[in-house]
Amino acid sequence: MTTVTETRGFETEVKQLLHLMIHSLYSNKEIFLRELISNASDAADKLRFEALNHPEYYEQDSELKIWVEHDEAANTMTIRDNGIGMSFEEVVKNLGTIARSGTKEFLSSLSGDAAKDSNLIGQFGVGFYSSFMVAESVSVRTRKAGLPASEGVLWTSKGEGEYTIEGITHASRGTEIVLHLKEDETEFASGMRLRHIITQYSNHISFPIYMKKEDDSSEEEVVNRAAALWTLPKSDISAEQYQEFYKQLTHDYQDALEWSHNRVEGKLEYISLLYIPARAPFDLWDPNNTRGLKLYVRRVFIMEDADQLLPRYLRFVRGLLDSHDLPLNVSREILQNSRVVDTMRQGLVKRALSMLESMAQDNPEKYTDFWKNFGVVLKEGPAEDIENRERIAKLLRFSSTHAVDQTQSVSLEAYIARMKPEQDKIYYCAADSYIAAKNSPHLEVFNKKGIEVLLMSDKVDEWLLSHLTEFEGKSFQSVARGTFDDSDFTPETDEAFKTVLEKIQTVLSARVKGVRLTKRLTDSPACVVADEQDLSAHMERILRAAGQSLQTKPILELNPEHLLVQALCKESEMGRFEDLSHLLLDQAILAEGGQLEDPAAFVKRVNNRLMEHIV
Repeated sequence: MTTVTETRGFETEVKQLLHLMIHSLYSNKEIFLRELISNASDAADKLRFEALNHPEYYEQDSELKIWVEHDEAANTMTIRDNGIGMSFEEVVKNLGTIARSGTKEFLSSLSGDAAKDSNLIGQFGVGFYSSFMVAESVSVRTRKAGLPASEGVLWTSKGEGEYTIEGITHASRGTEIVLHLKEDETEFASGMRLRHIITQYSNHISFPIYMKKEDDSSEEEVVNRAAALWTLPKSDISAEQYQEFYKQLTHDYQDALEWSHNRVEGKLEYISLLYIPARAPFDLWDPNNTRGLKLYVRRVFIMEDADQLLPRYLRFVRGLLDSHDLPLNVSREILQNSRVVDTMRQGLVKRALSMLESMAQDNPEKYTDFWKNFGVVLKEGPAEDIENRERIAKLLRFSSTHAVDQTQSVSLEAYIARMKPEQDKIYYCAADSYIAAKNSPHLEVFNKKGIEVLLMSDKVDEWLLSHLTEFEGKSFQSVARGTFDDSDFTPETDEAFKTVLEKIQTVLSARVKGVRLTKRLTDSPACVVADEQDLSAHMERILRAAGQSLQTKPILELNPEHLLVQALCKESEMGRFEDLSHLLLDQAILAEGGQLEDPAAFVKRVNNRLMEHIV
């Protein structure tokens, strides 16, 4: 046992966080109690799980509880539990440093709105430090289950940059946190106030929360519902209770967009409660982040983020699964190789997709909000989930030339319903931005003919279409690749242009694969397209940005009706002919959002042509 009292300094980031808690976040301070109770519940869950293999950890006390106490005379509030507790090293790690709690992300995500910022605390895993919003000092007494009483730990701090830690004798396992409240925070030493907060934020914690009776301080009573909400009949749960449980489960301060509570009976028995959040979490795109459902087995908490229960493209779904068919000592390895899990996973995927389908059909505005936050993630689905590819495709939304703004609101079903009678393809234009796609010269003939084109600017779009090649029998066709089957789009090359095209091809041979005339342009003089089997310019830029070396060349298409092209055909001076040929190619590349390999040469050629008119 460590008996010497040590004084240690917090990490720099913890100091920033404590300063923020104490001096900046004044709104909705009562959430500190929600966070401490949630931590106590986690400690009880962890003990129950560890005791599956080490029943001696219960120390003849298997009834897990949480206590909230108050002393108005001393102006203190105490929360304690008989959960897993902490060792000396764990106290240093969990209370003195920030290991994986996301403090950097938390600090960088603050908006300046105190109400919203204070509610980020739990989501970023820094809930314990919220105690310092109301306390001038905090004391923690703890002992880890399985260790002797002599291995207890006392941690104290005023939140001013350092803390003290020492070994003590602590008879009971678990953790006791004493908040010495600030002079102006006496409300949190009131029993009635604490009961109200517990009812509001922690009513559905599945462990009983005890407080002394107001009229008889010698007796205790349970002040929360202390029942696993997901085990109750749906008819007994109100919408407010579902939302309350969601916030307790996820630490999200906003209501969920939608939820689905389902009990499966038969060959398999399990209960699922799935939620669709209203906003994307800060770490949605973190490749190292694990995100999945909470896994329970017969109401025993097993795993925090069981990512085997849902595919990656549904990583935004939050919630839990309580199984009757998995062993209590289930591990991640067992989950990865279990037919039972595979069957449950299939059911959960169908349940999640059904939620989205109902939202899209019954509440399009709500679905639009969902799509703004998670649409790009859902676009990963057709590549990951072949079995449900058609269902996912119906949920996809895009911008198009038919829509009035860049909102991705056009479904593939709506697009097909508006197709021209003779049209047999779904046309799309991919670019680095919506503006670039909307103004692409490739759209000119489509706009003239009133043919709708999907405008795609998400980086995942072309990768998506490499796996989703058709929808309801209609194949996808890039307006910037290959030629078109429609004879109206395939010009008959005039004999007068043949020599000029060959001459341009010779000049640009190092930069283009070919040169040809086109009728896809009505206003622009030129455009670049990819050959049928080549990567598009947009996809090529994405791959190059990812570090891949590519050598593909585009095809230069010329509008024979444009005055610049006609002027080029009449140009007899070779130097000017070469300059104009390069200029047409360069401006076509720029119009597609591309980058020039030699921008200085482009500027020089433009200046030369401008000087001709000045001189």
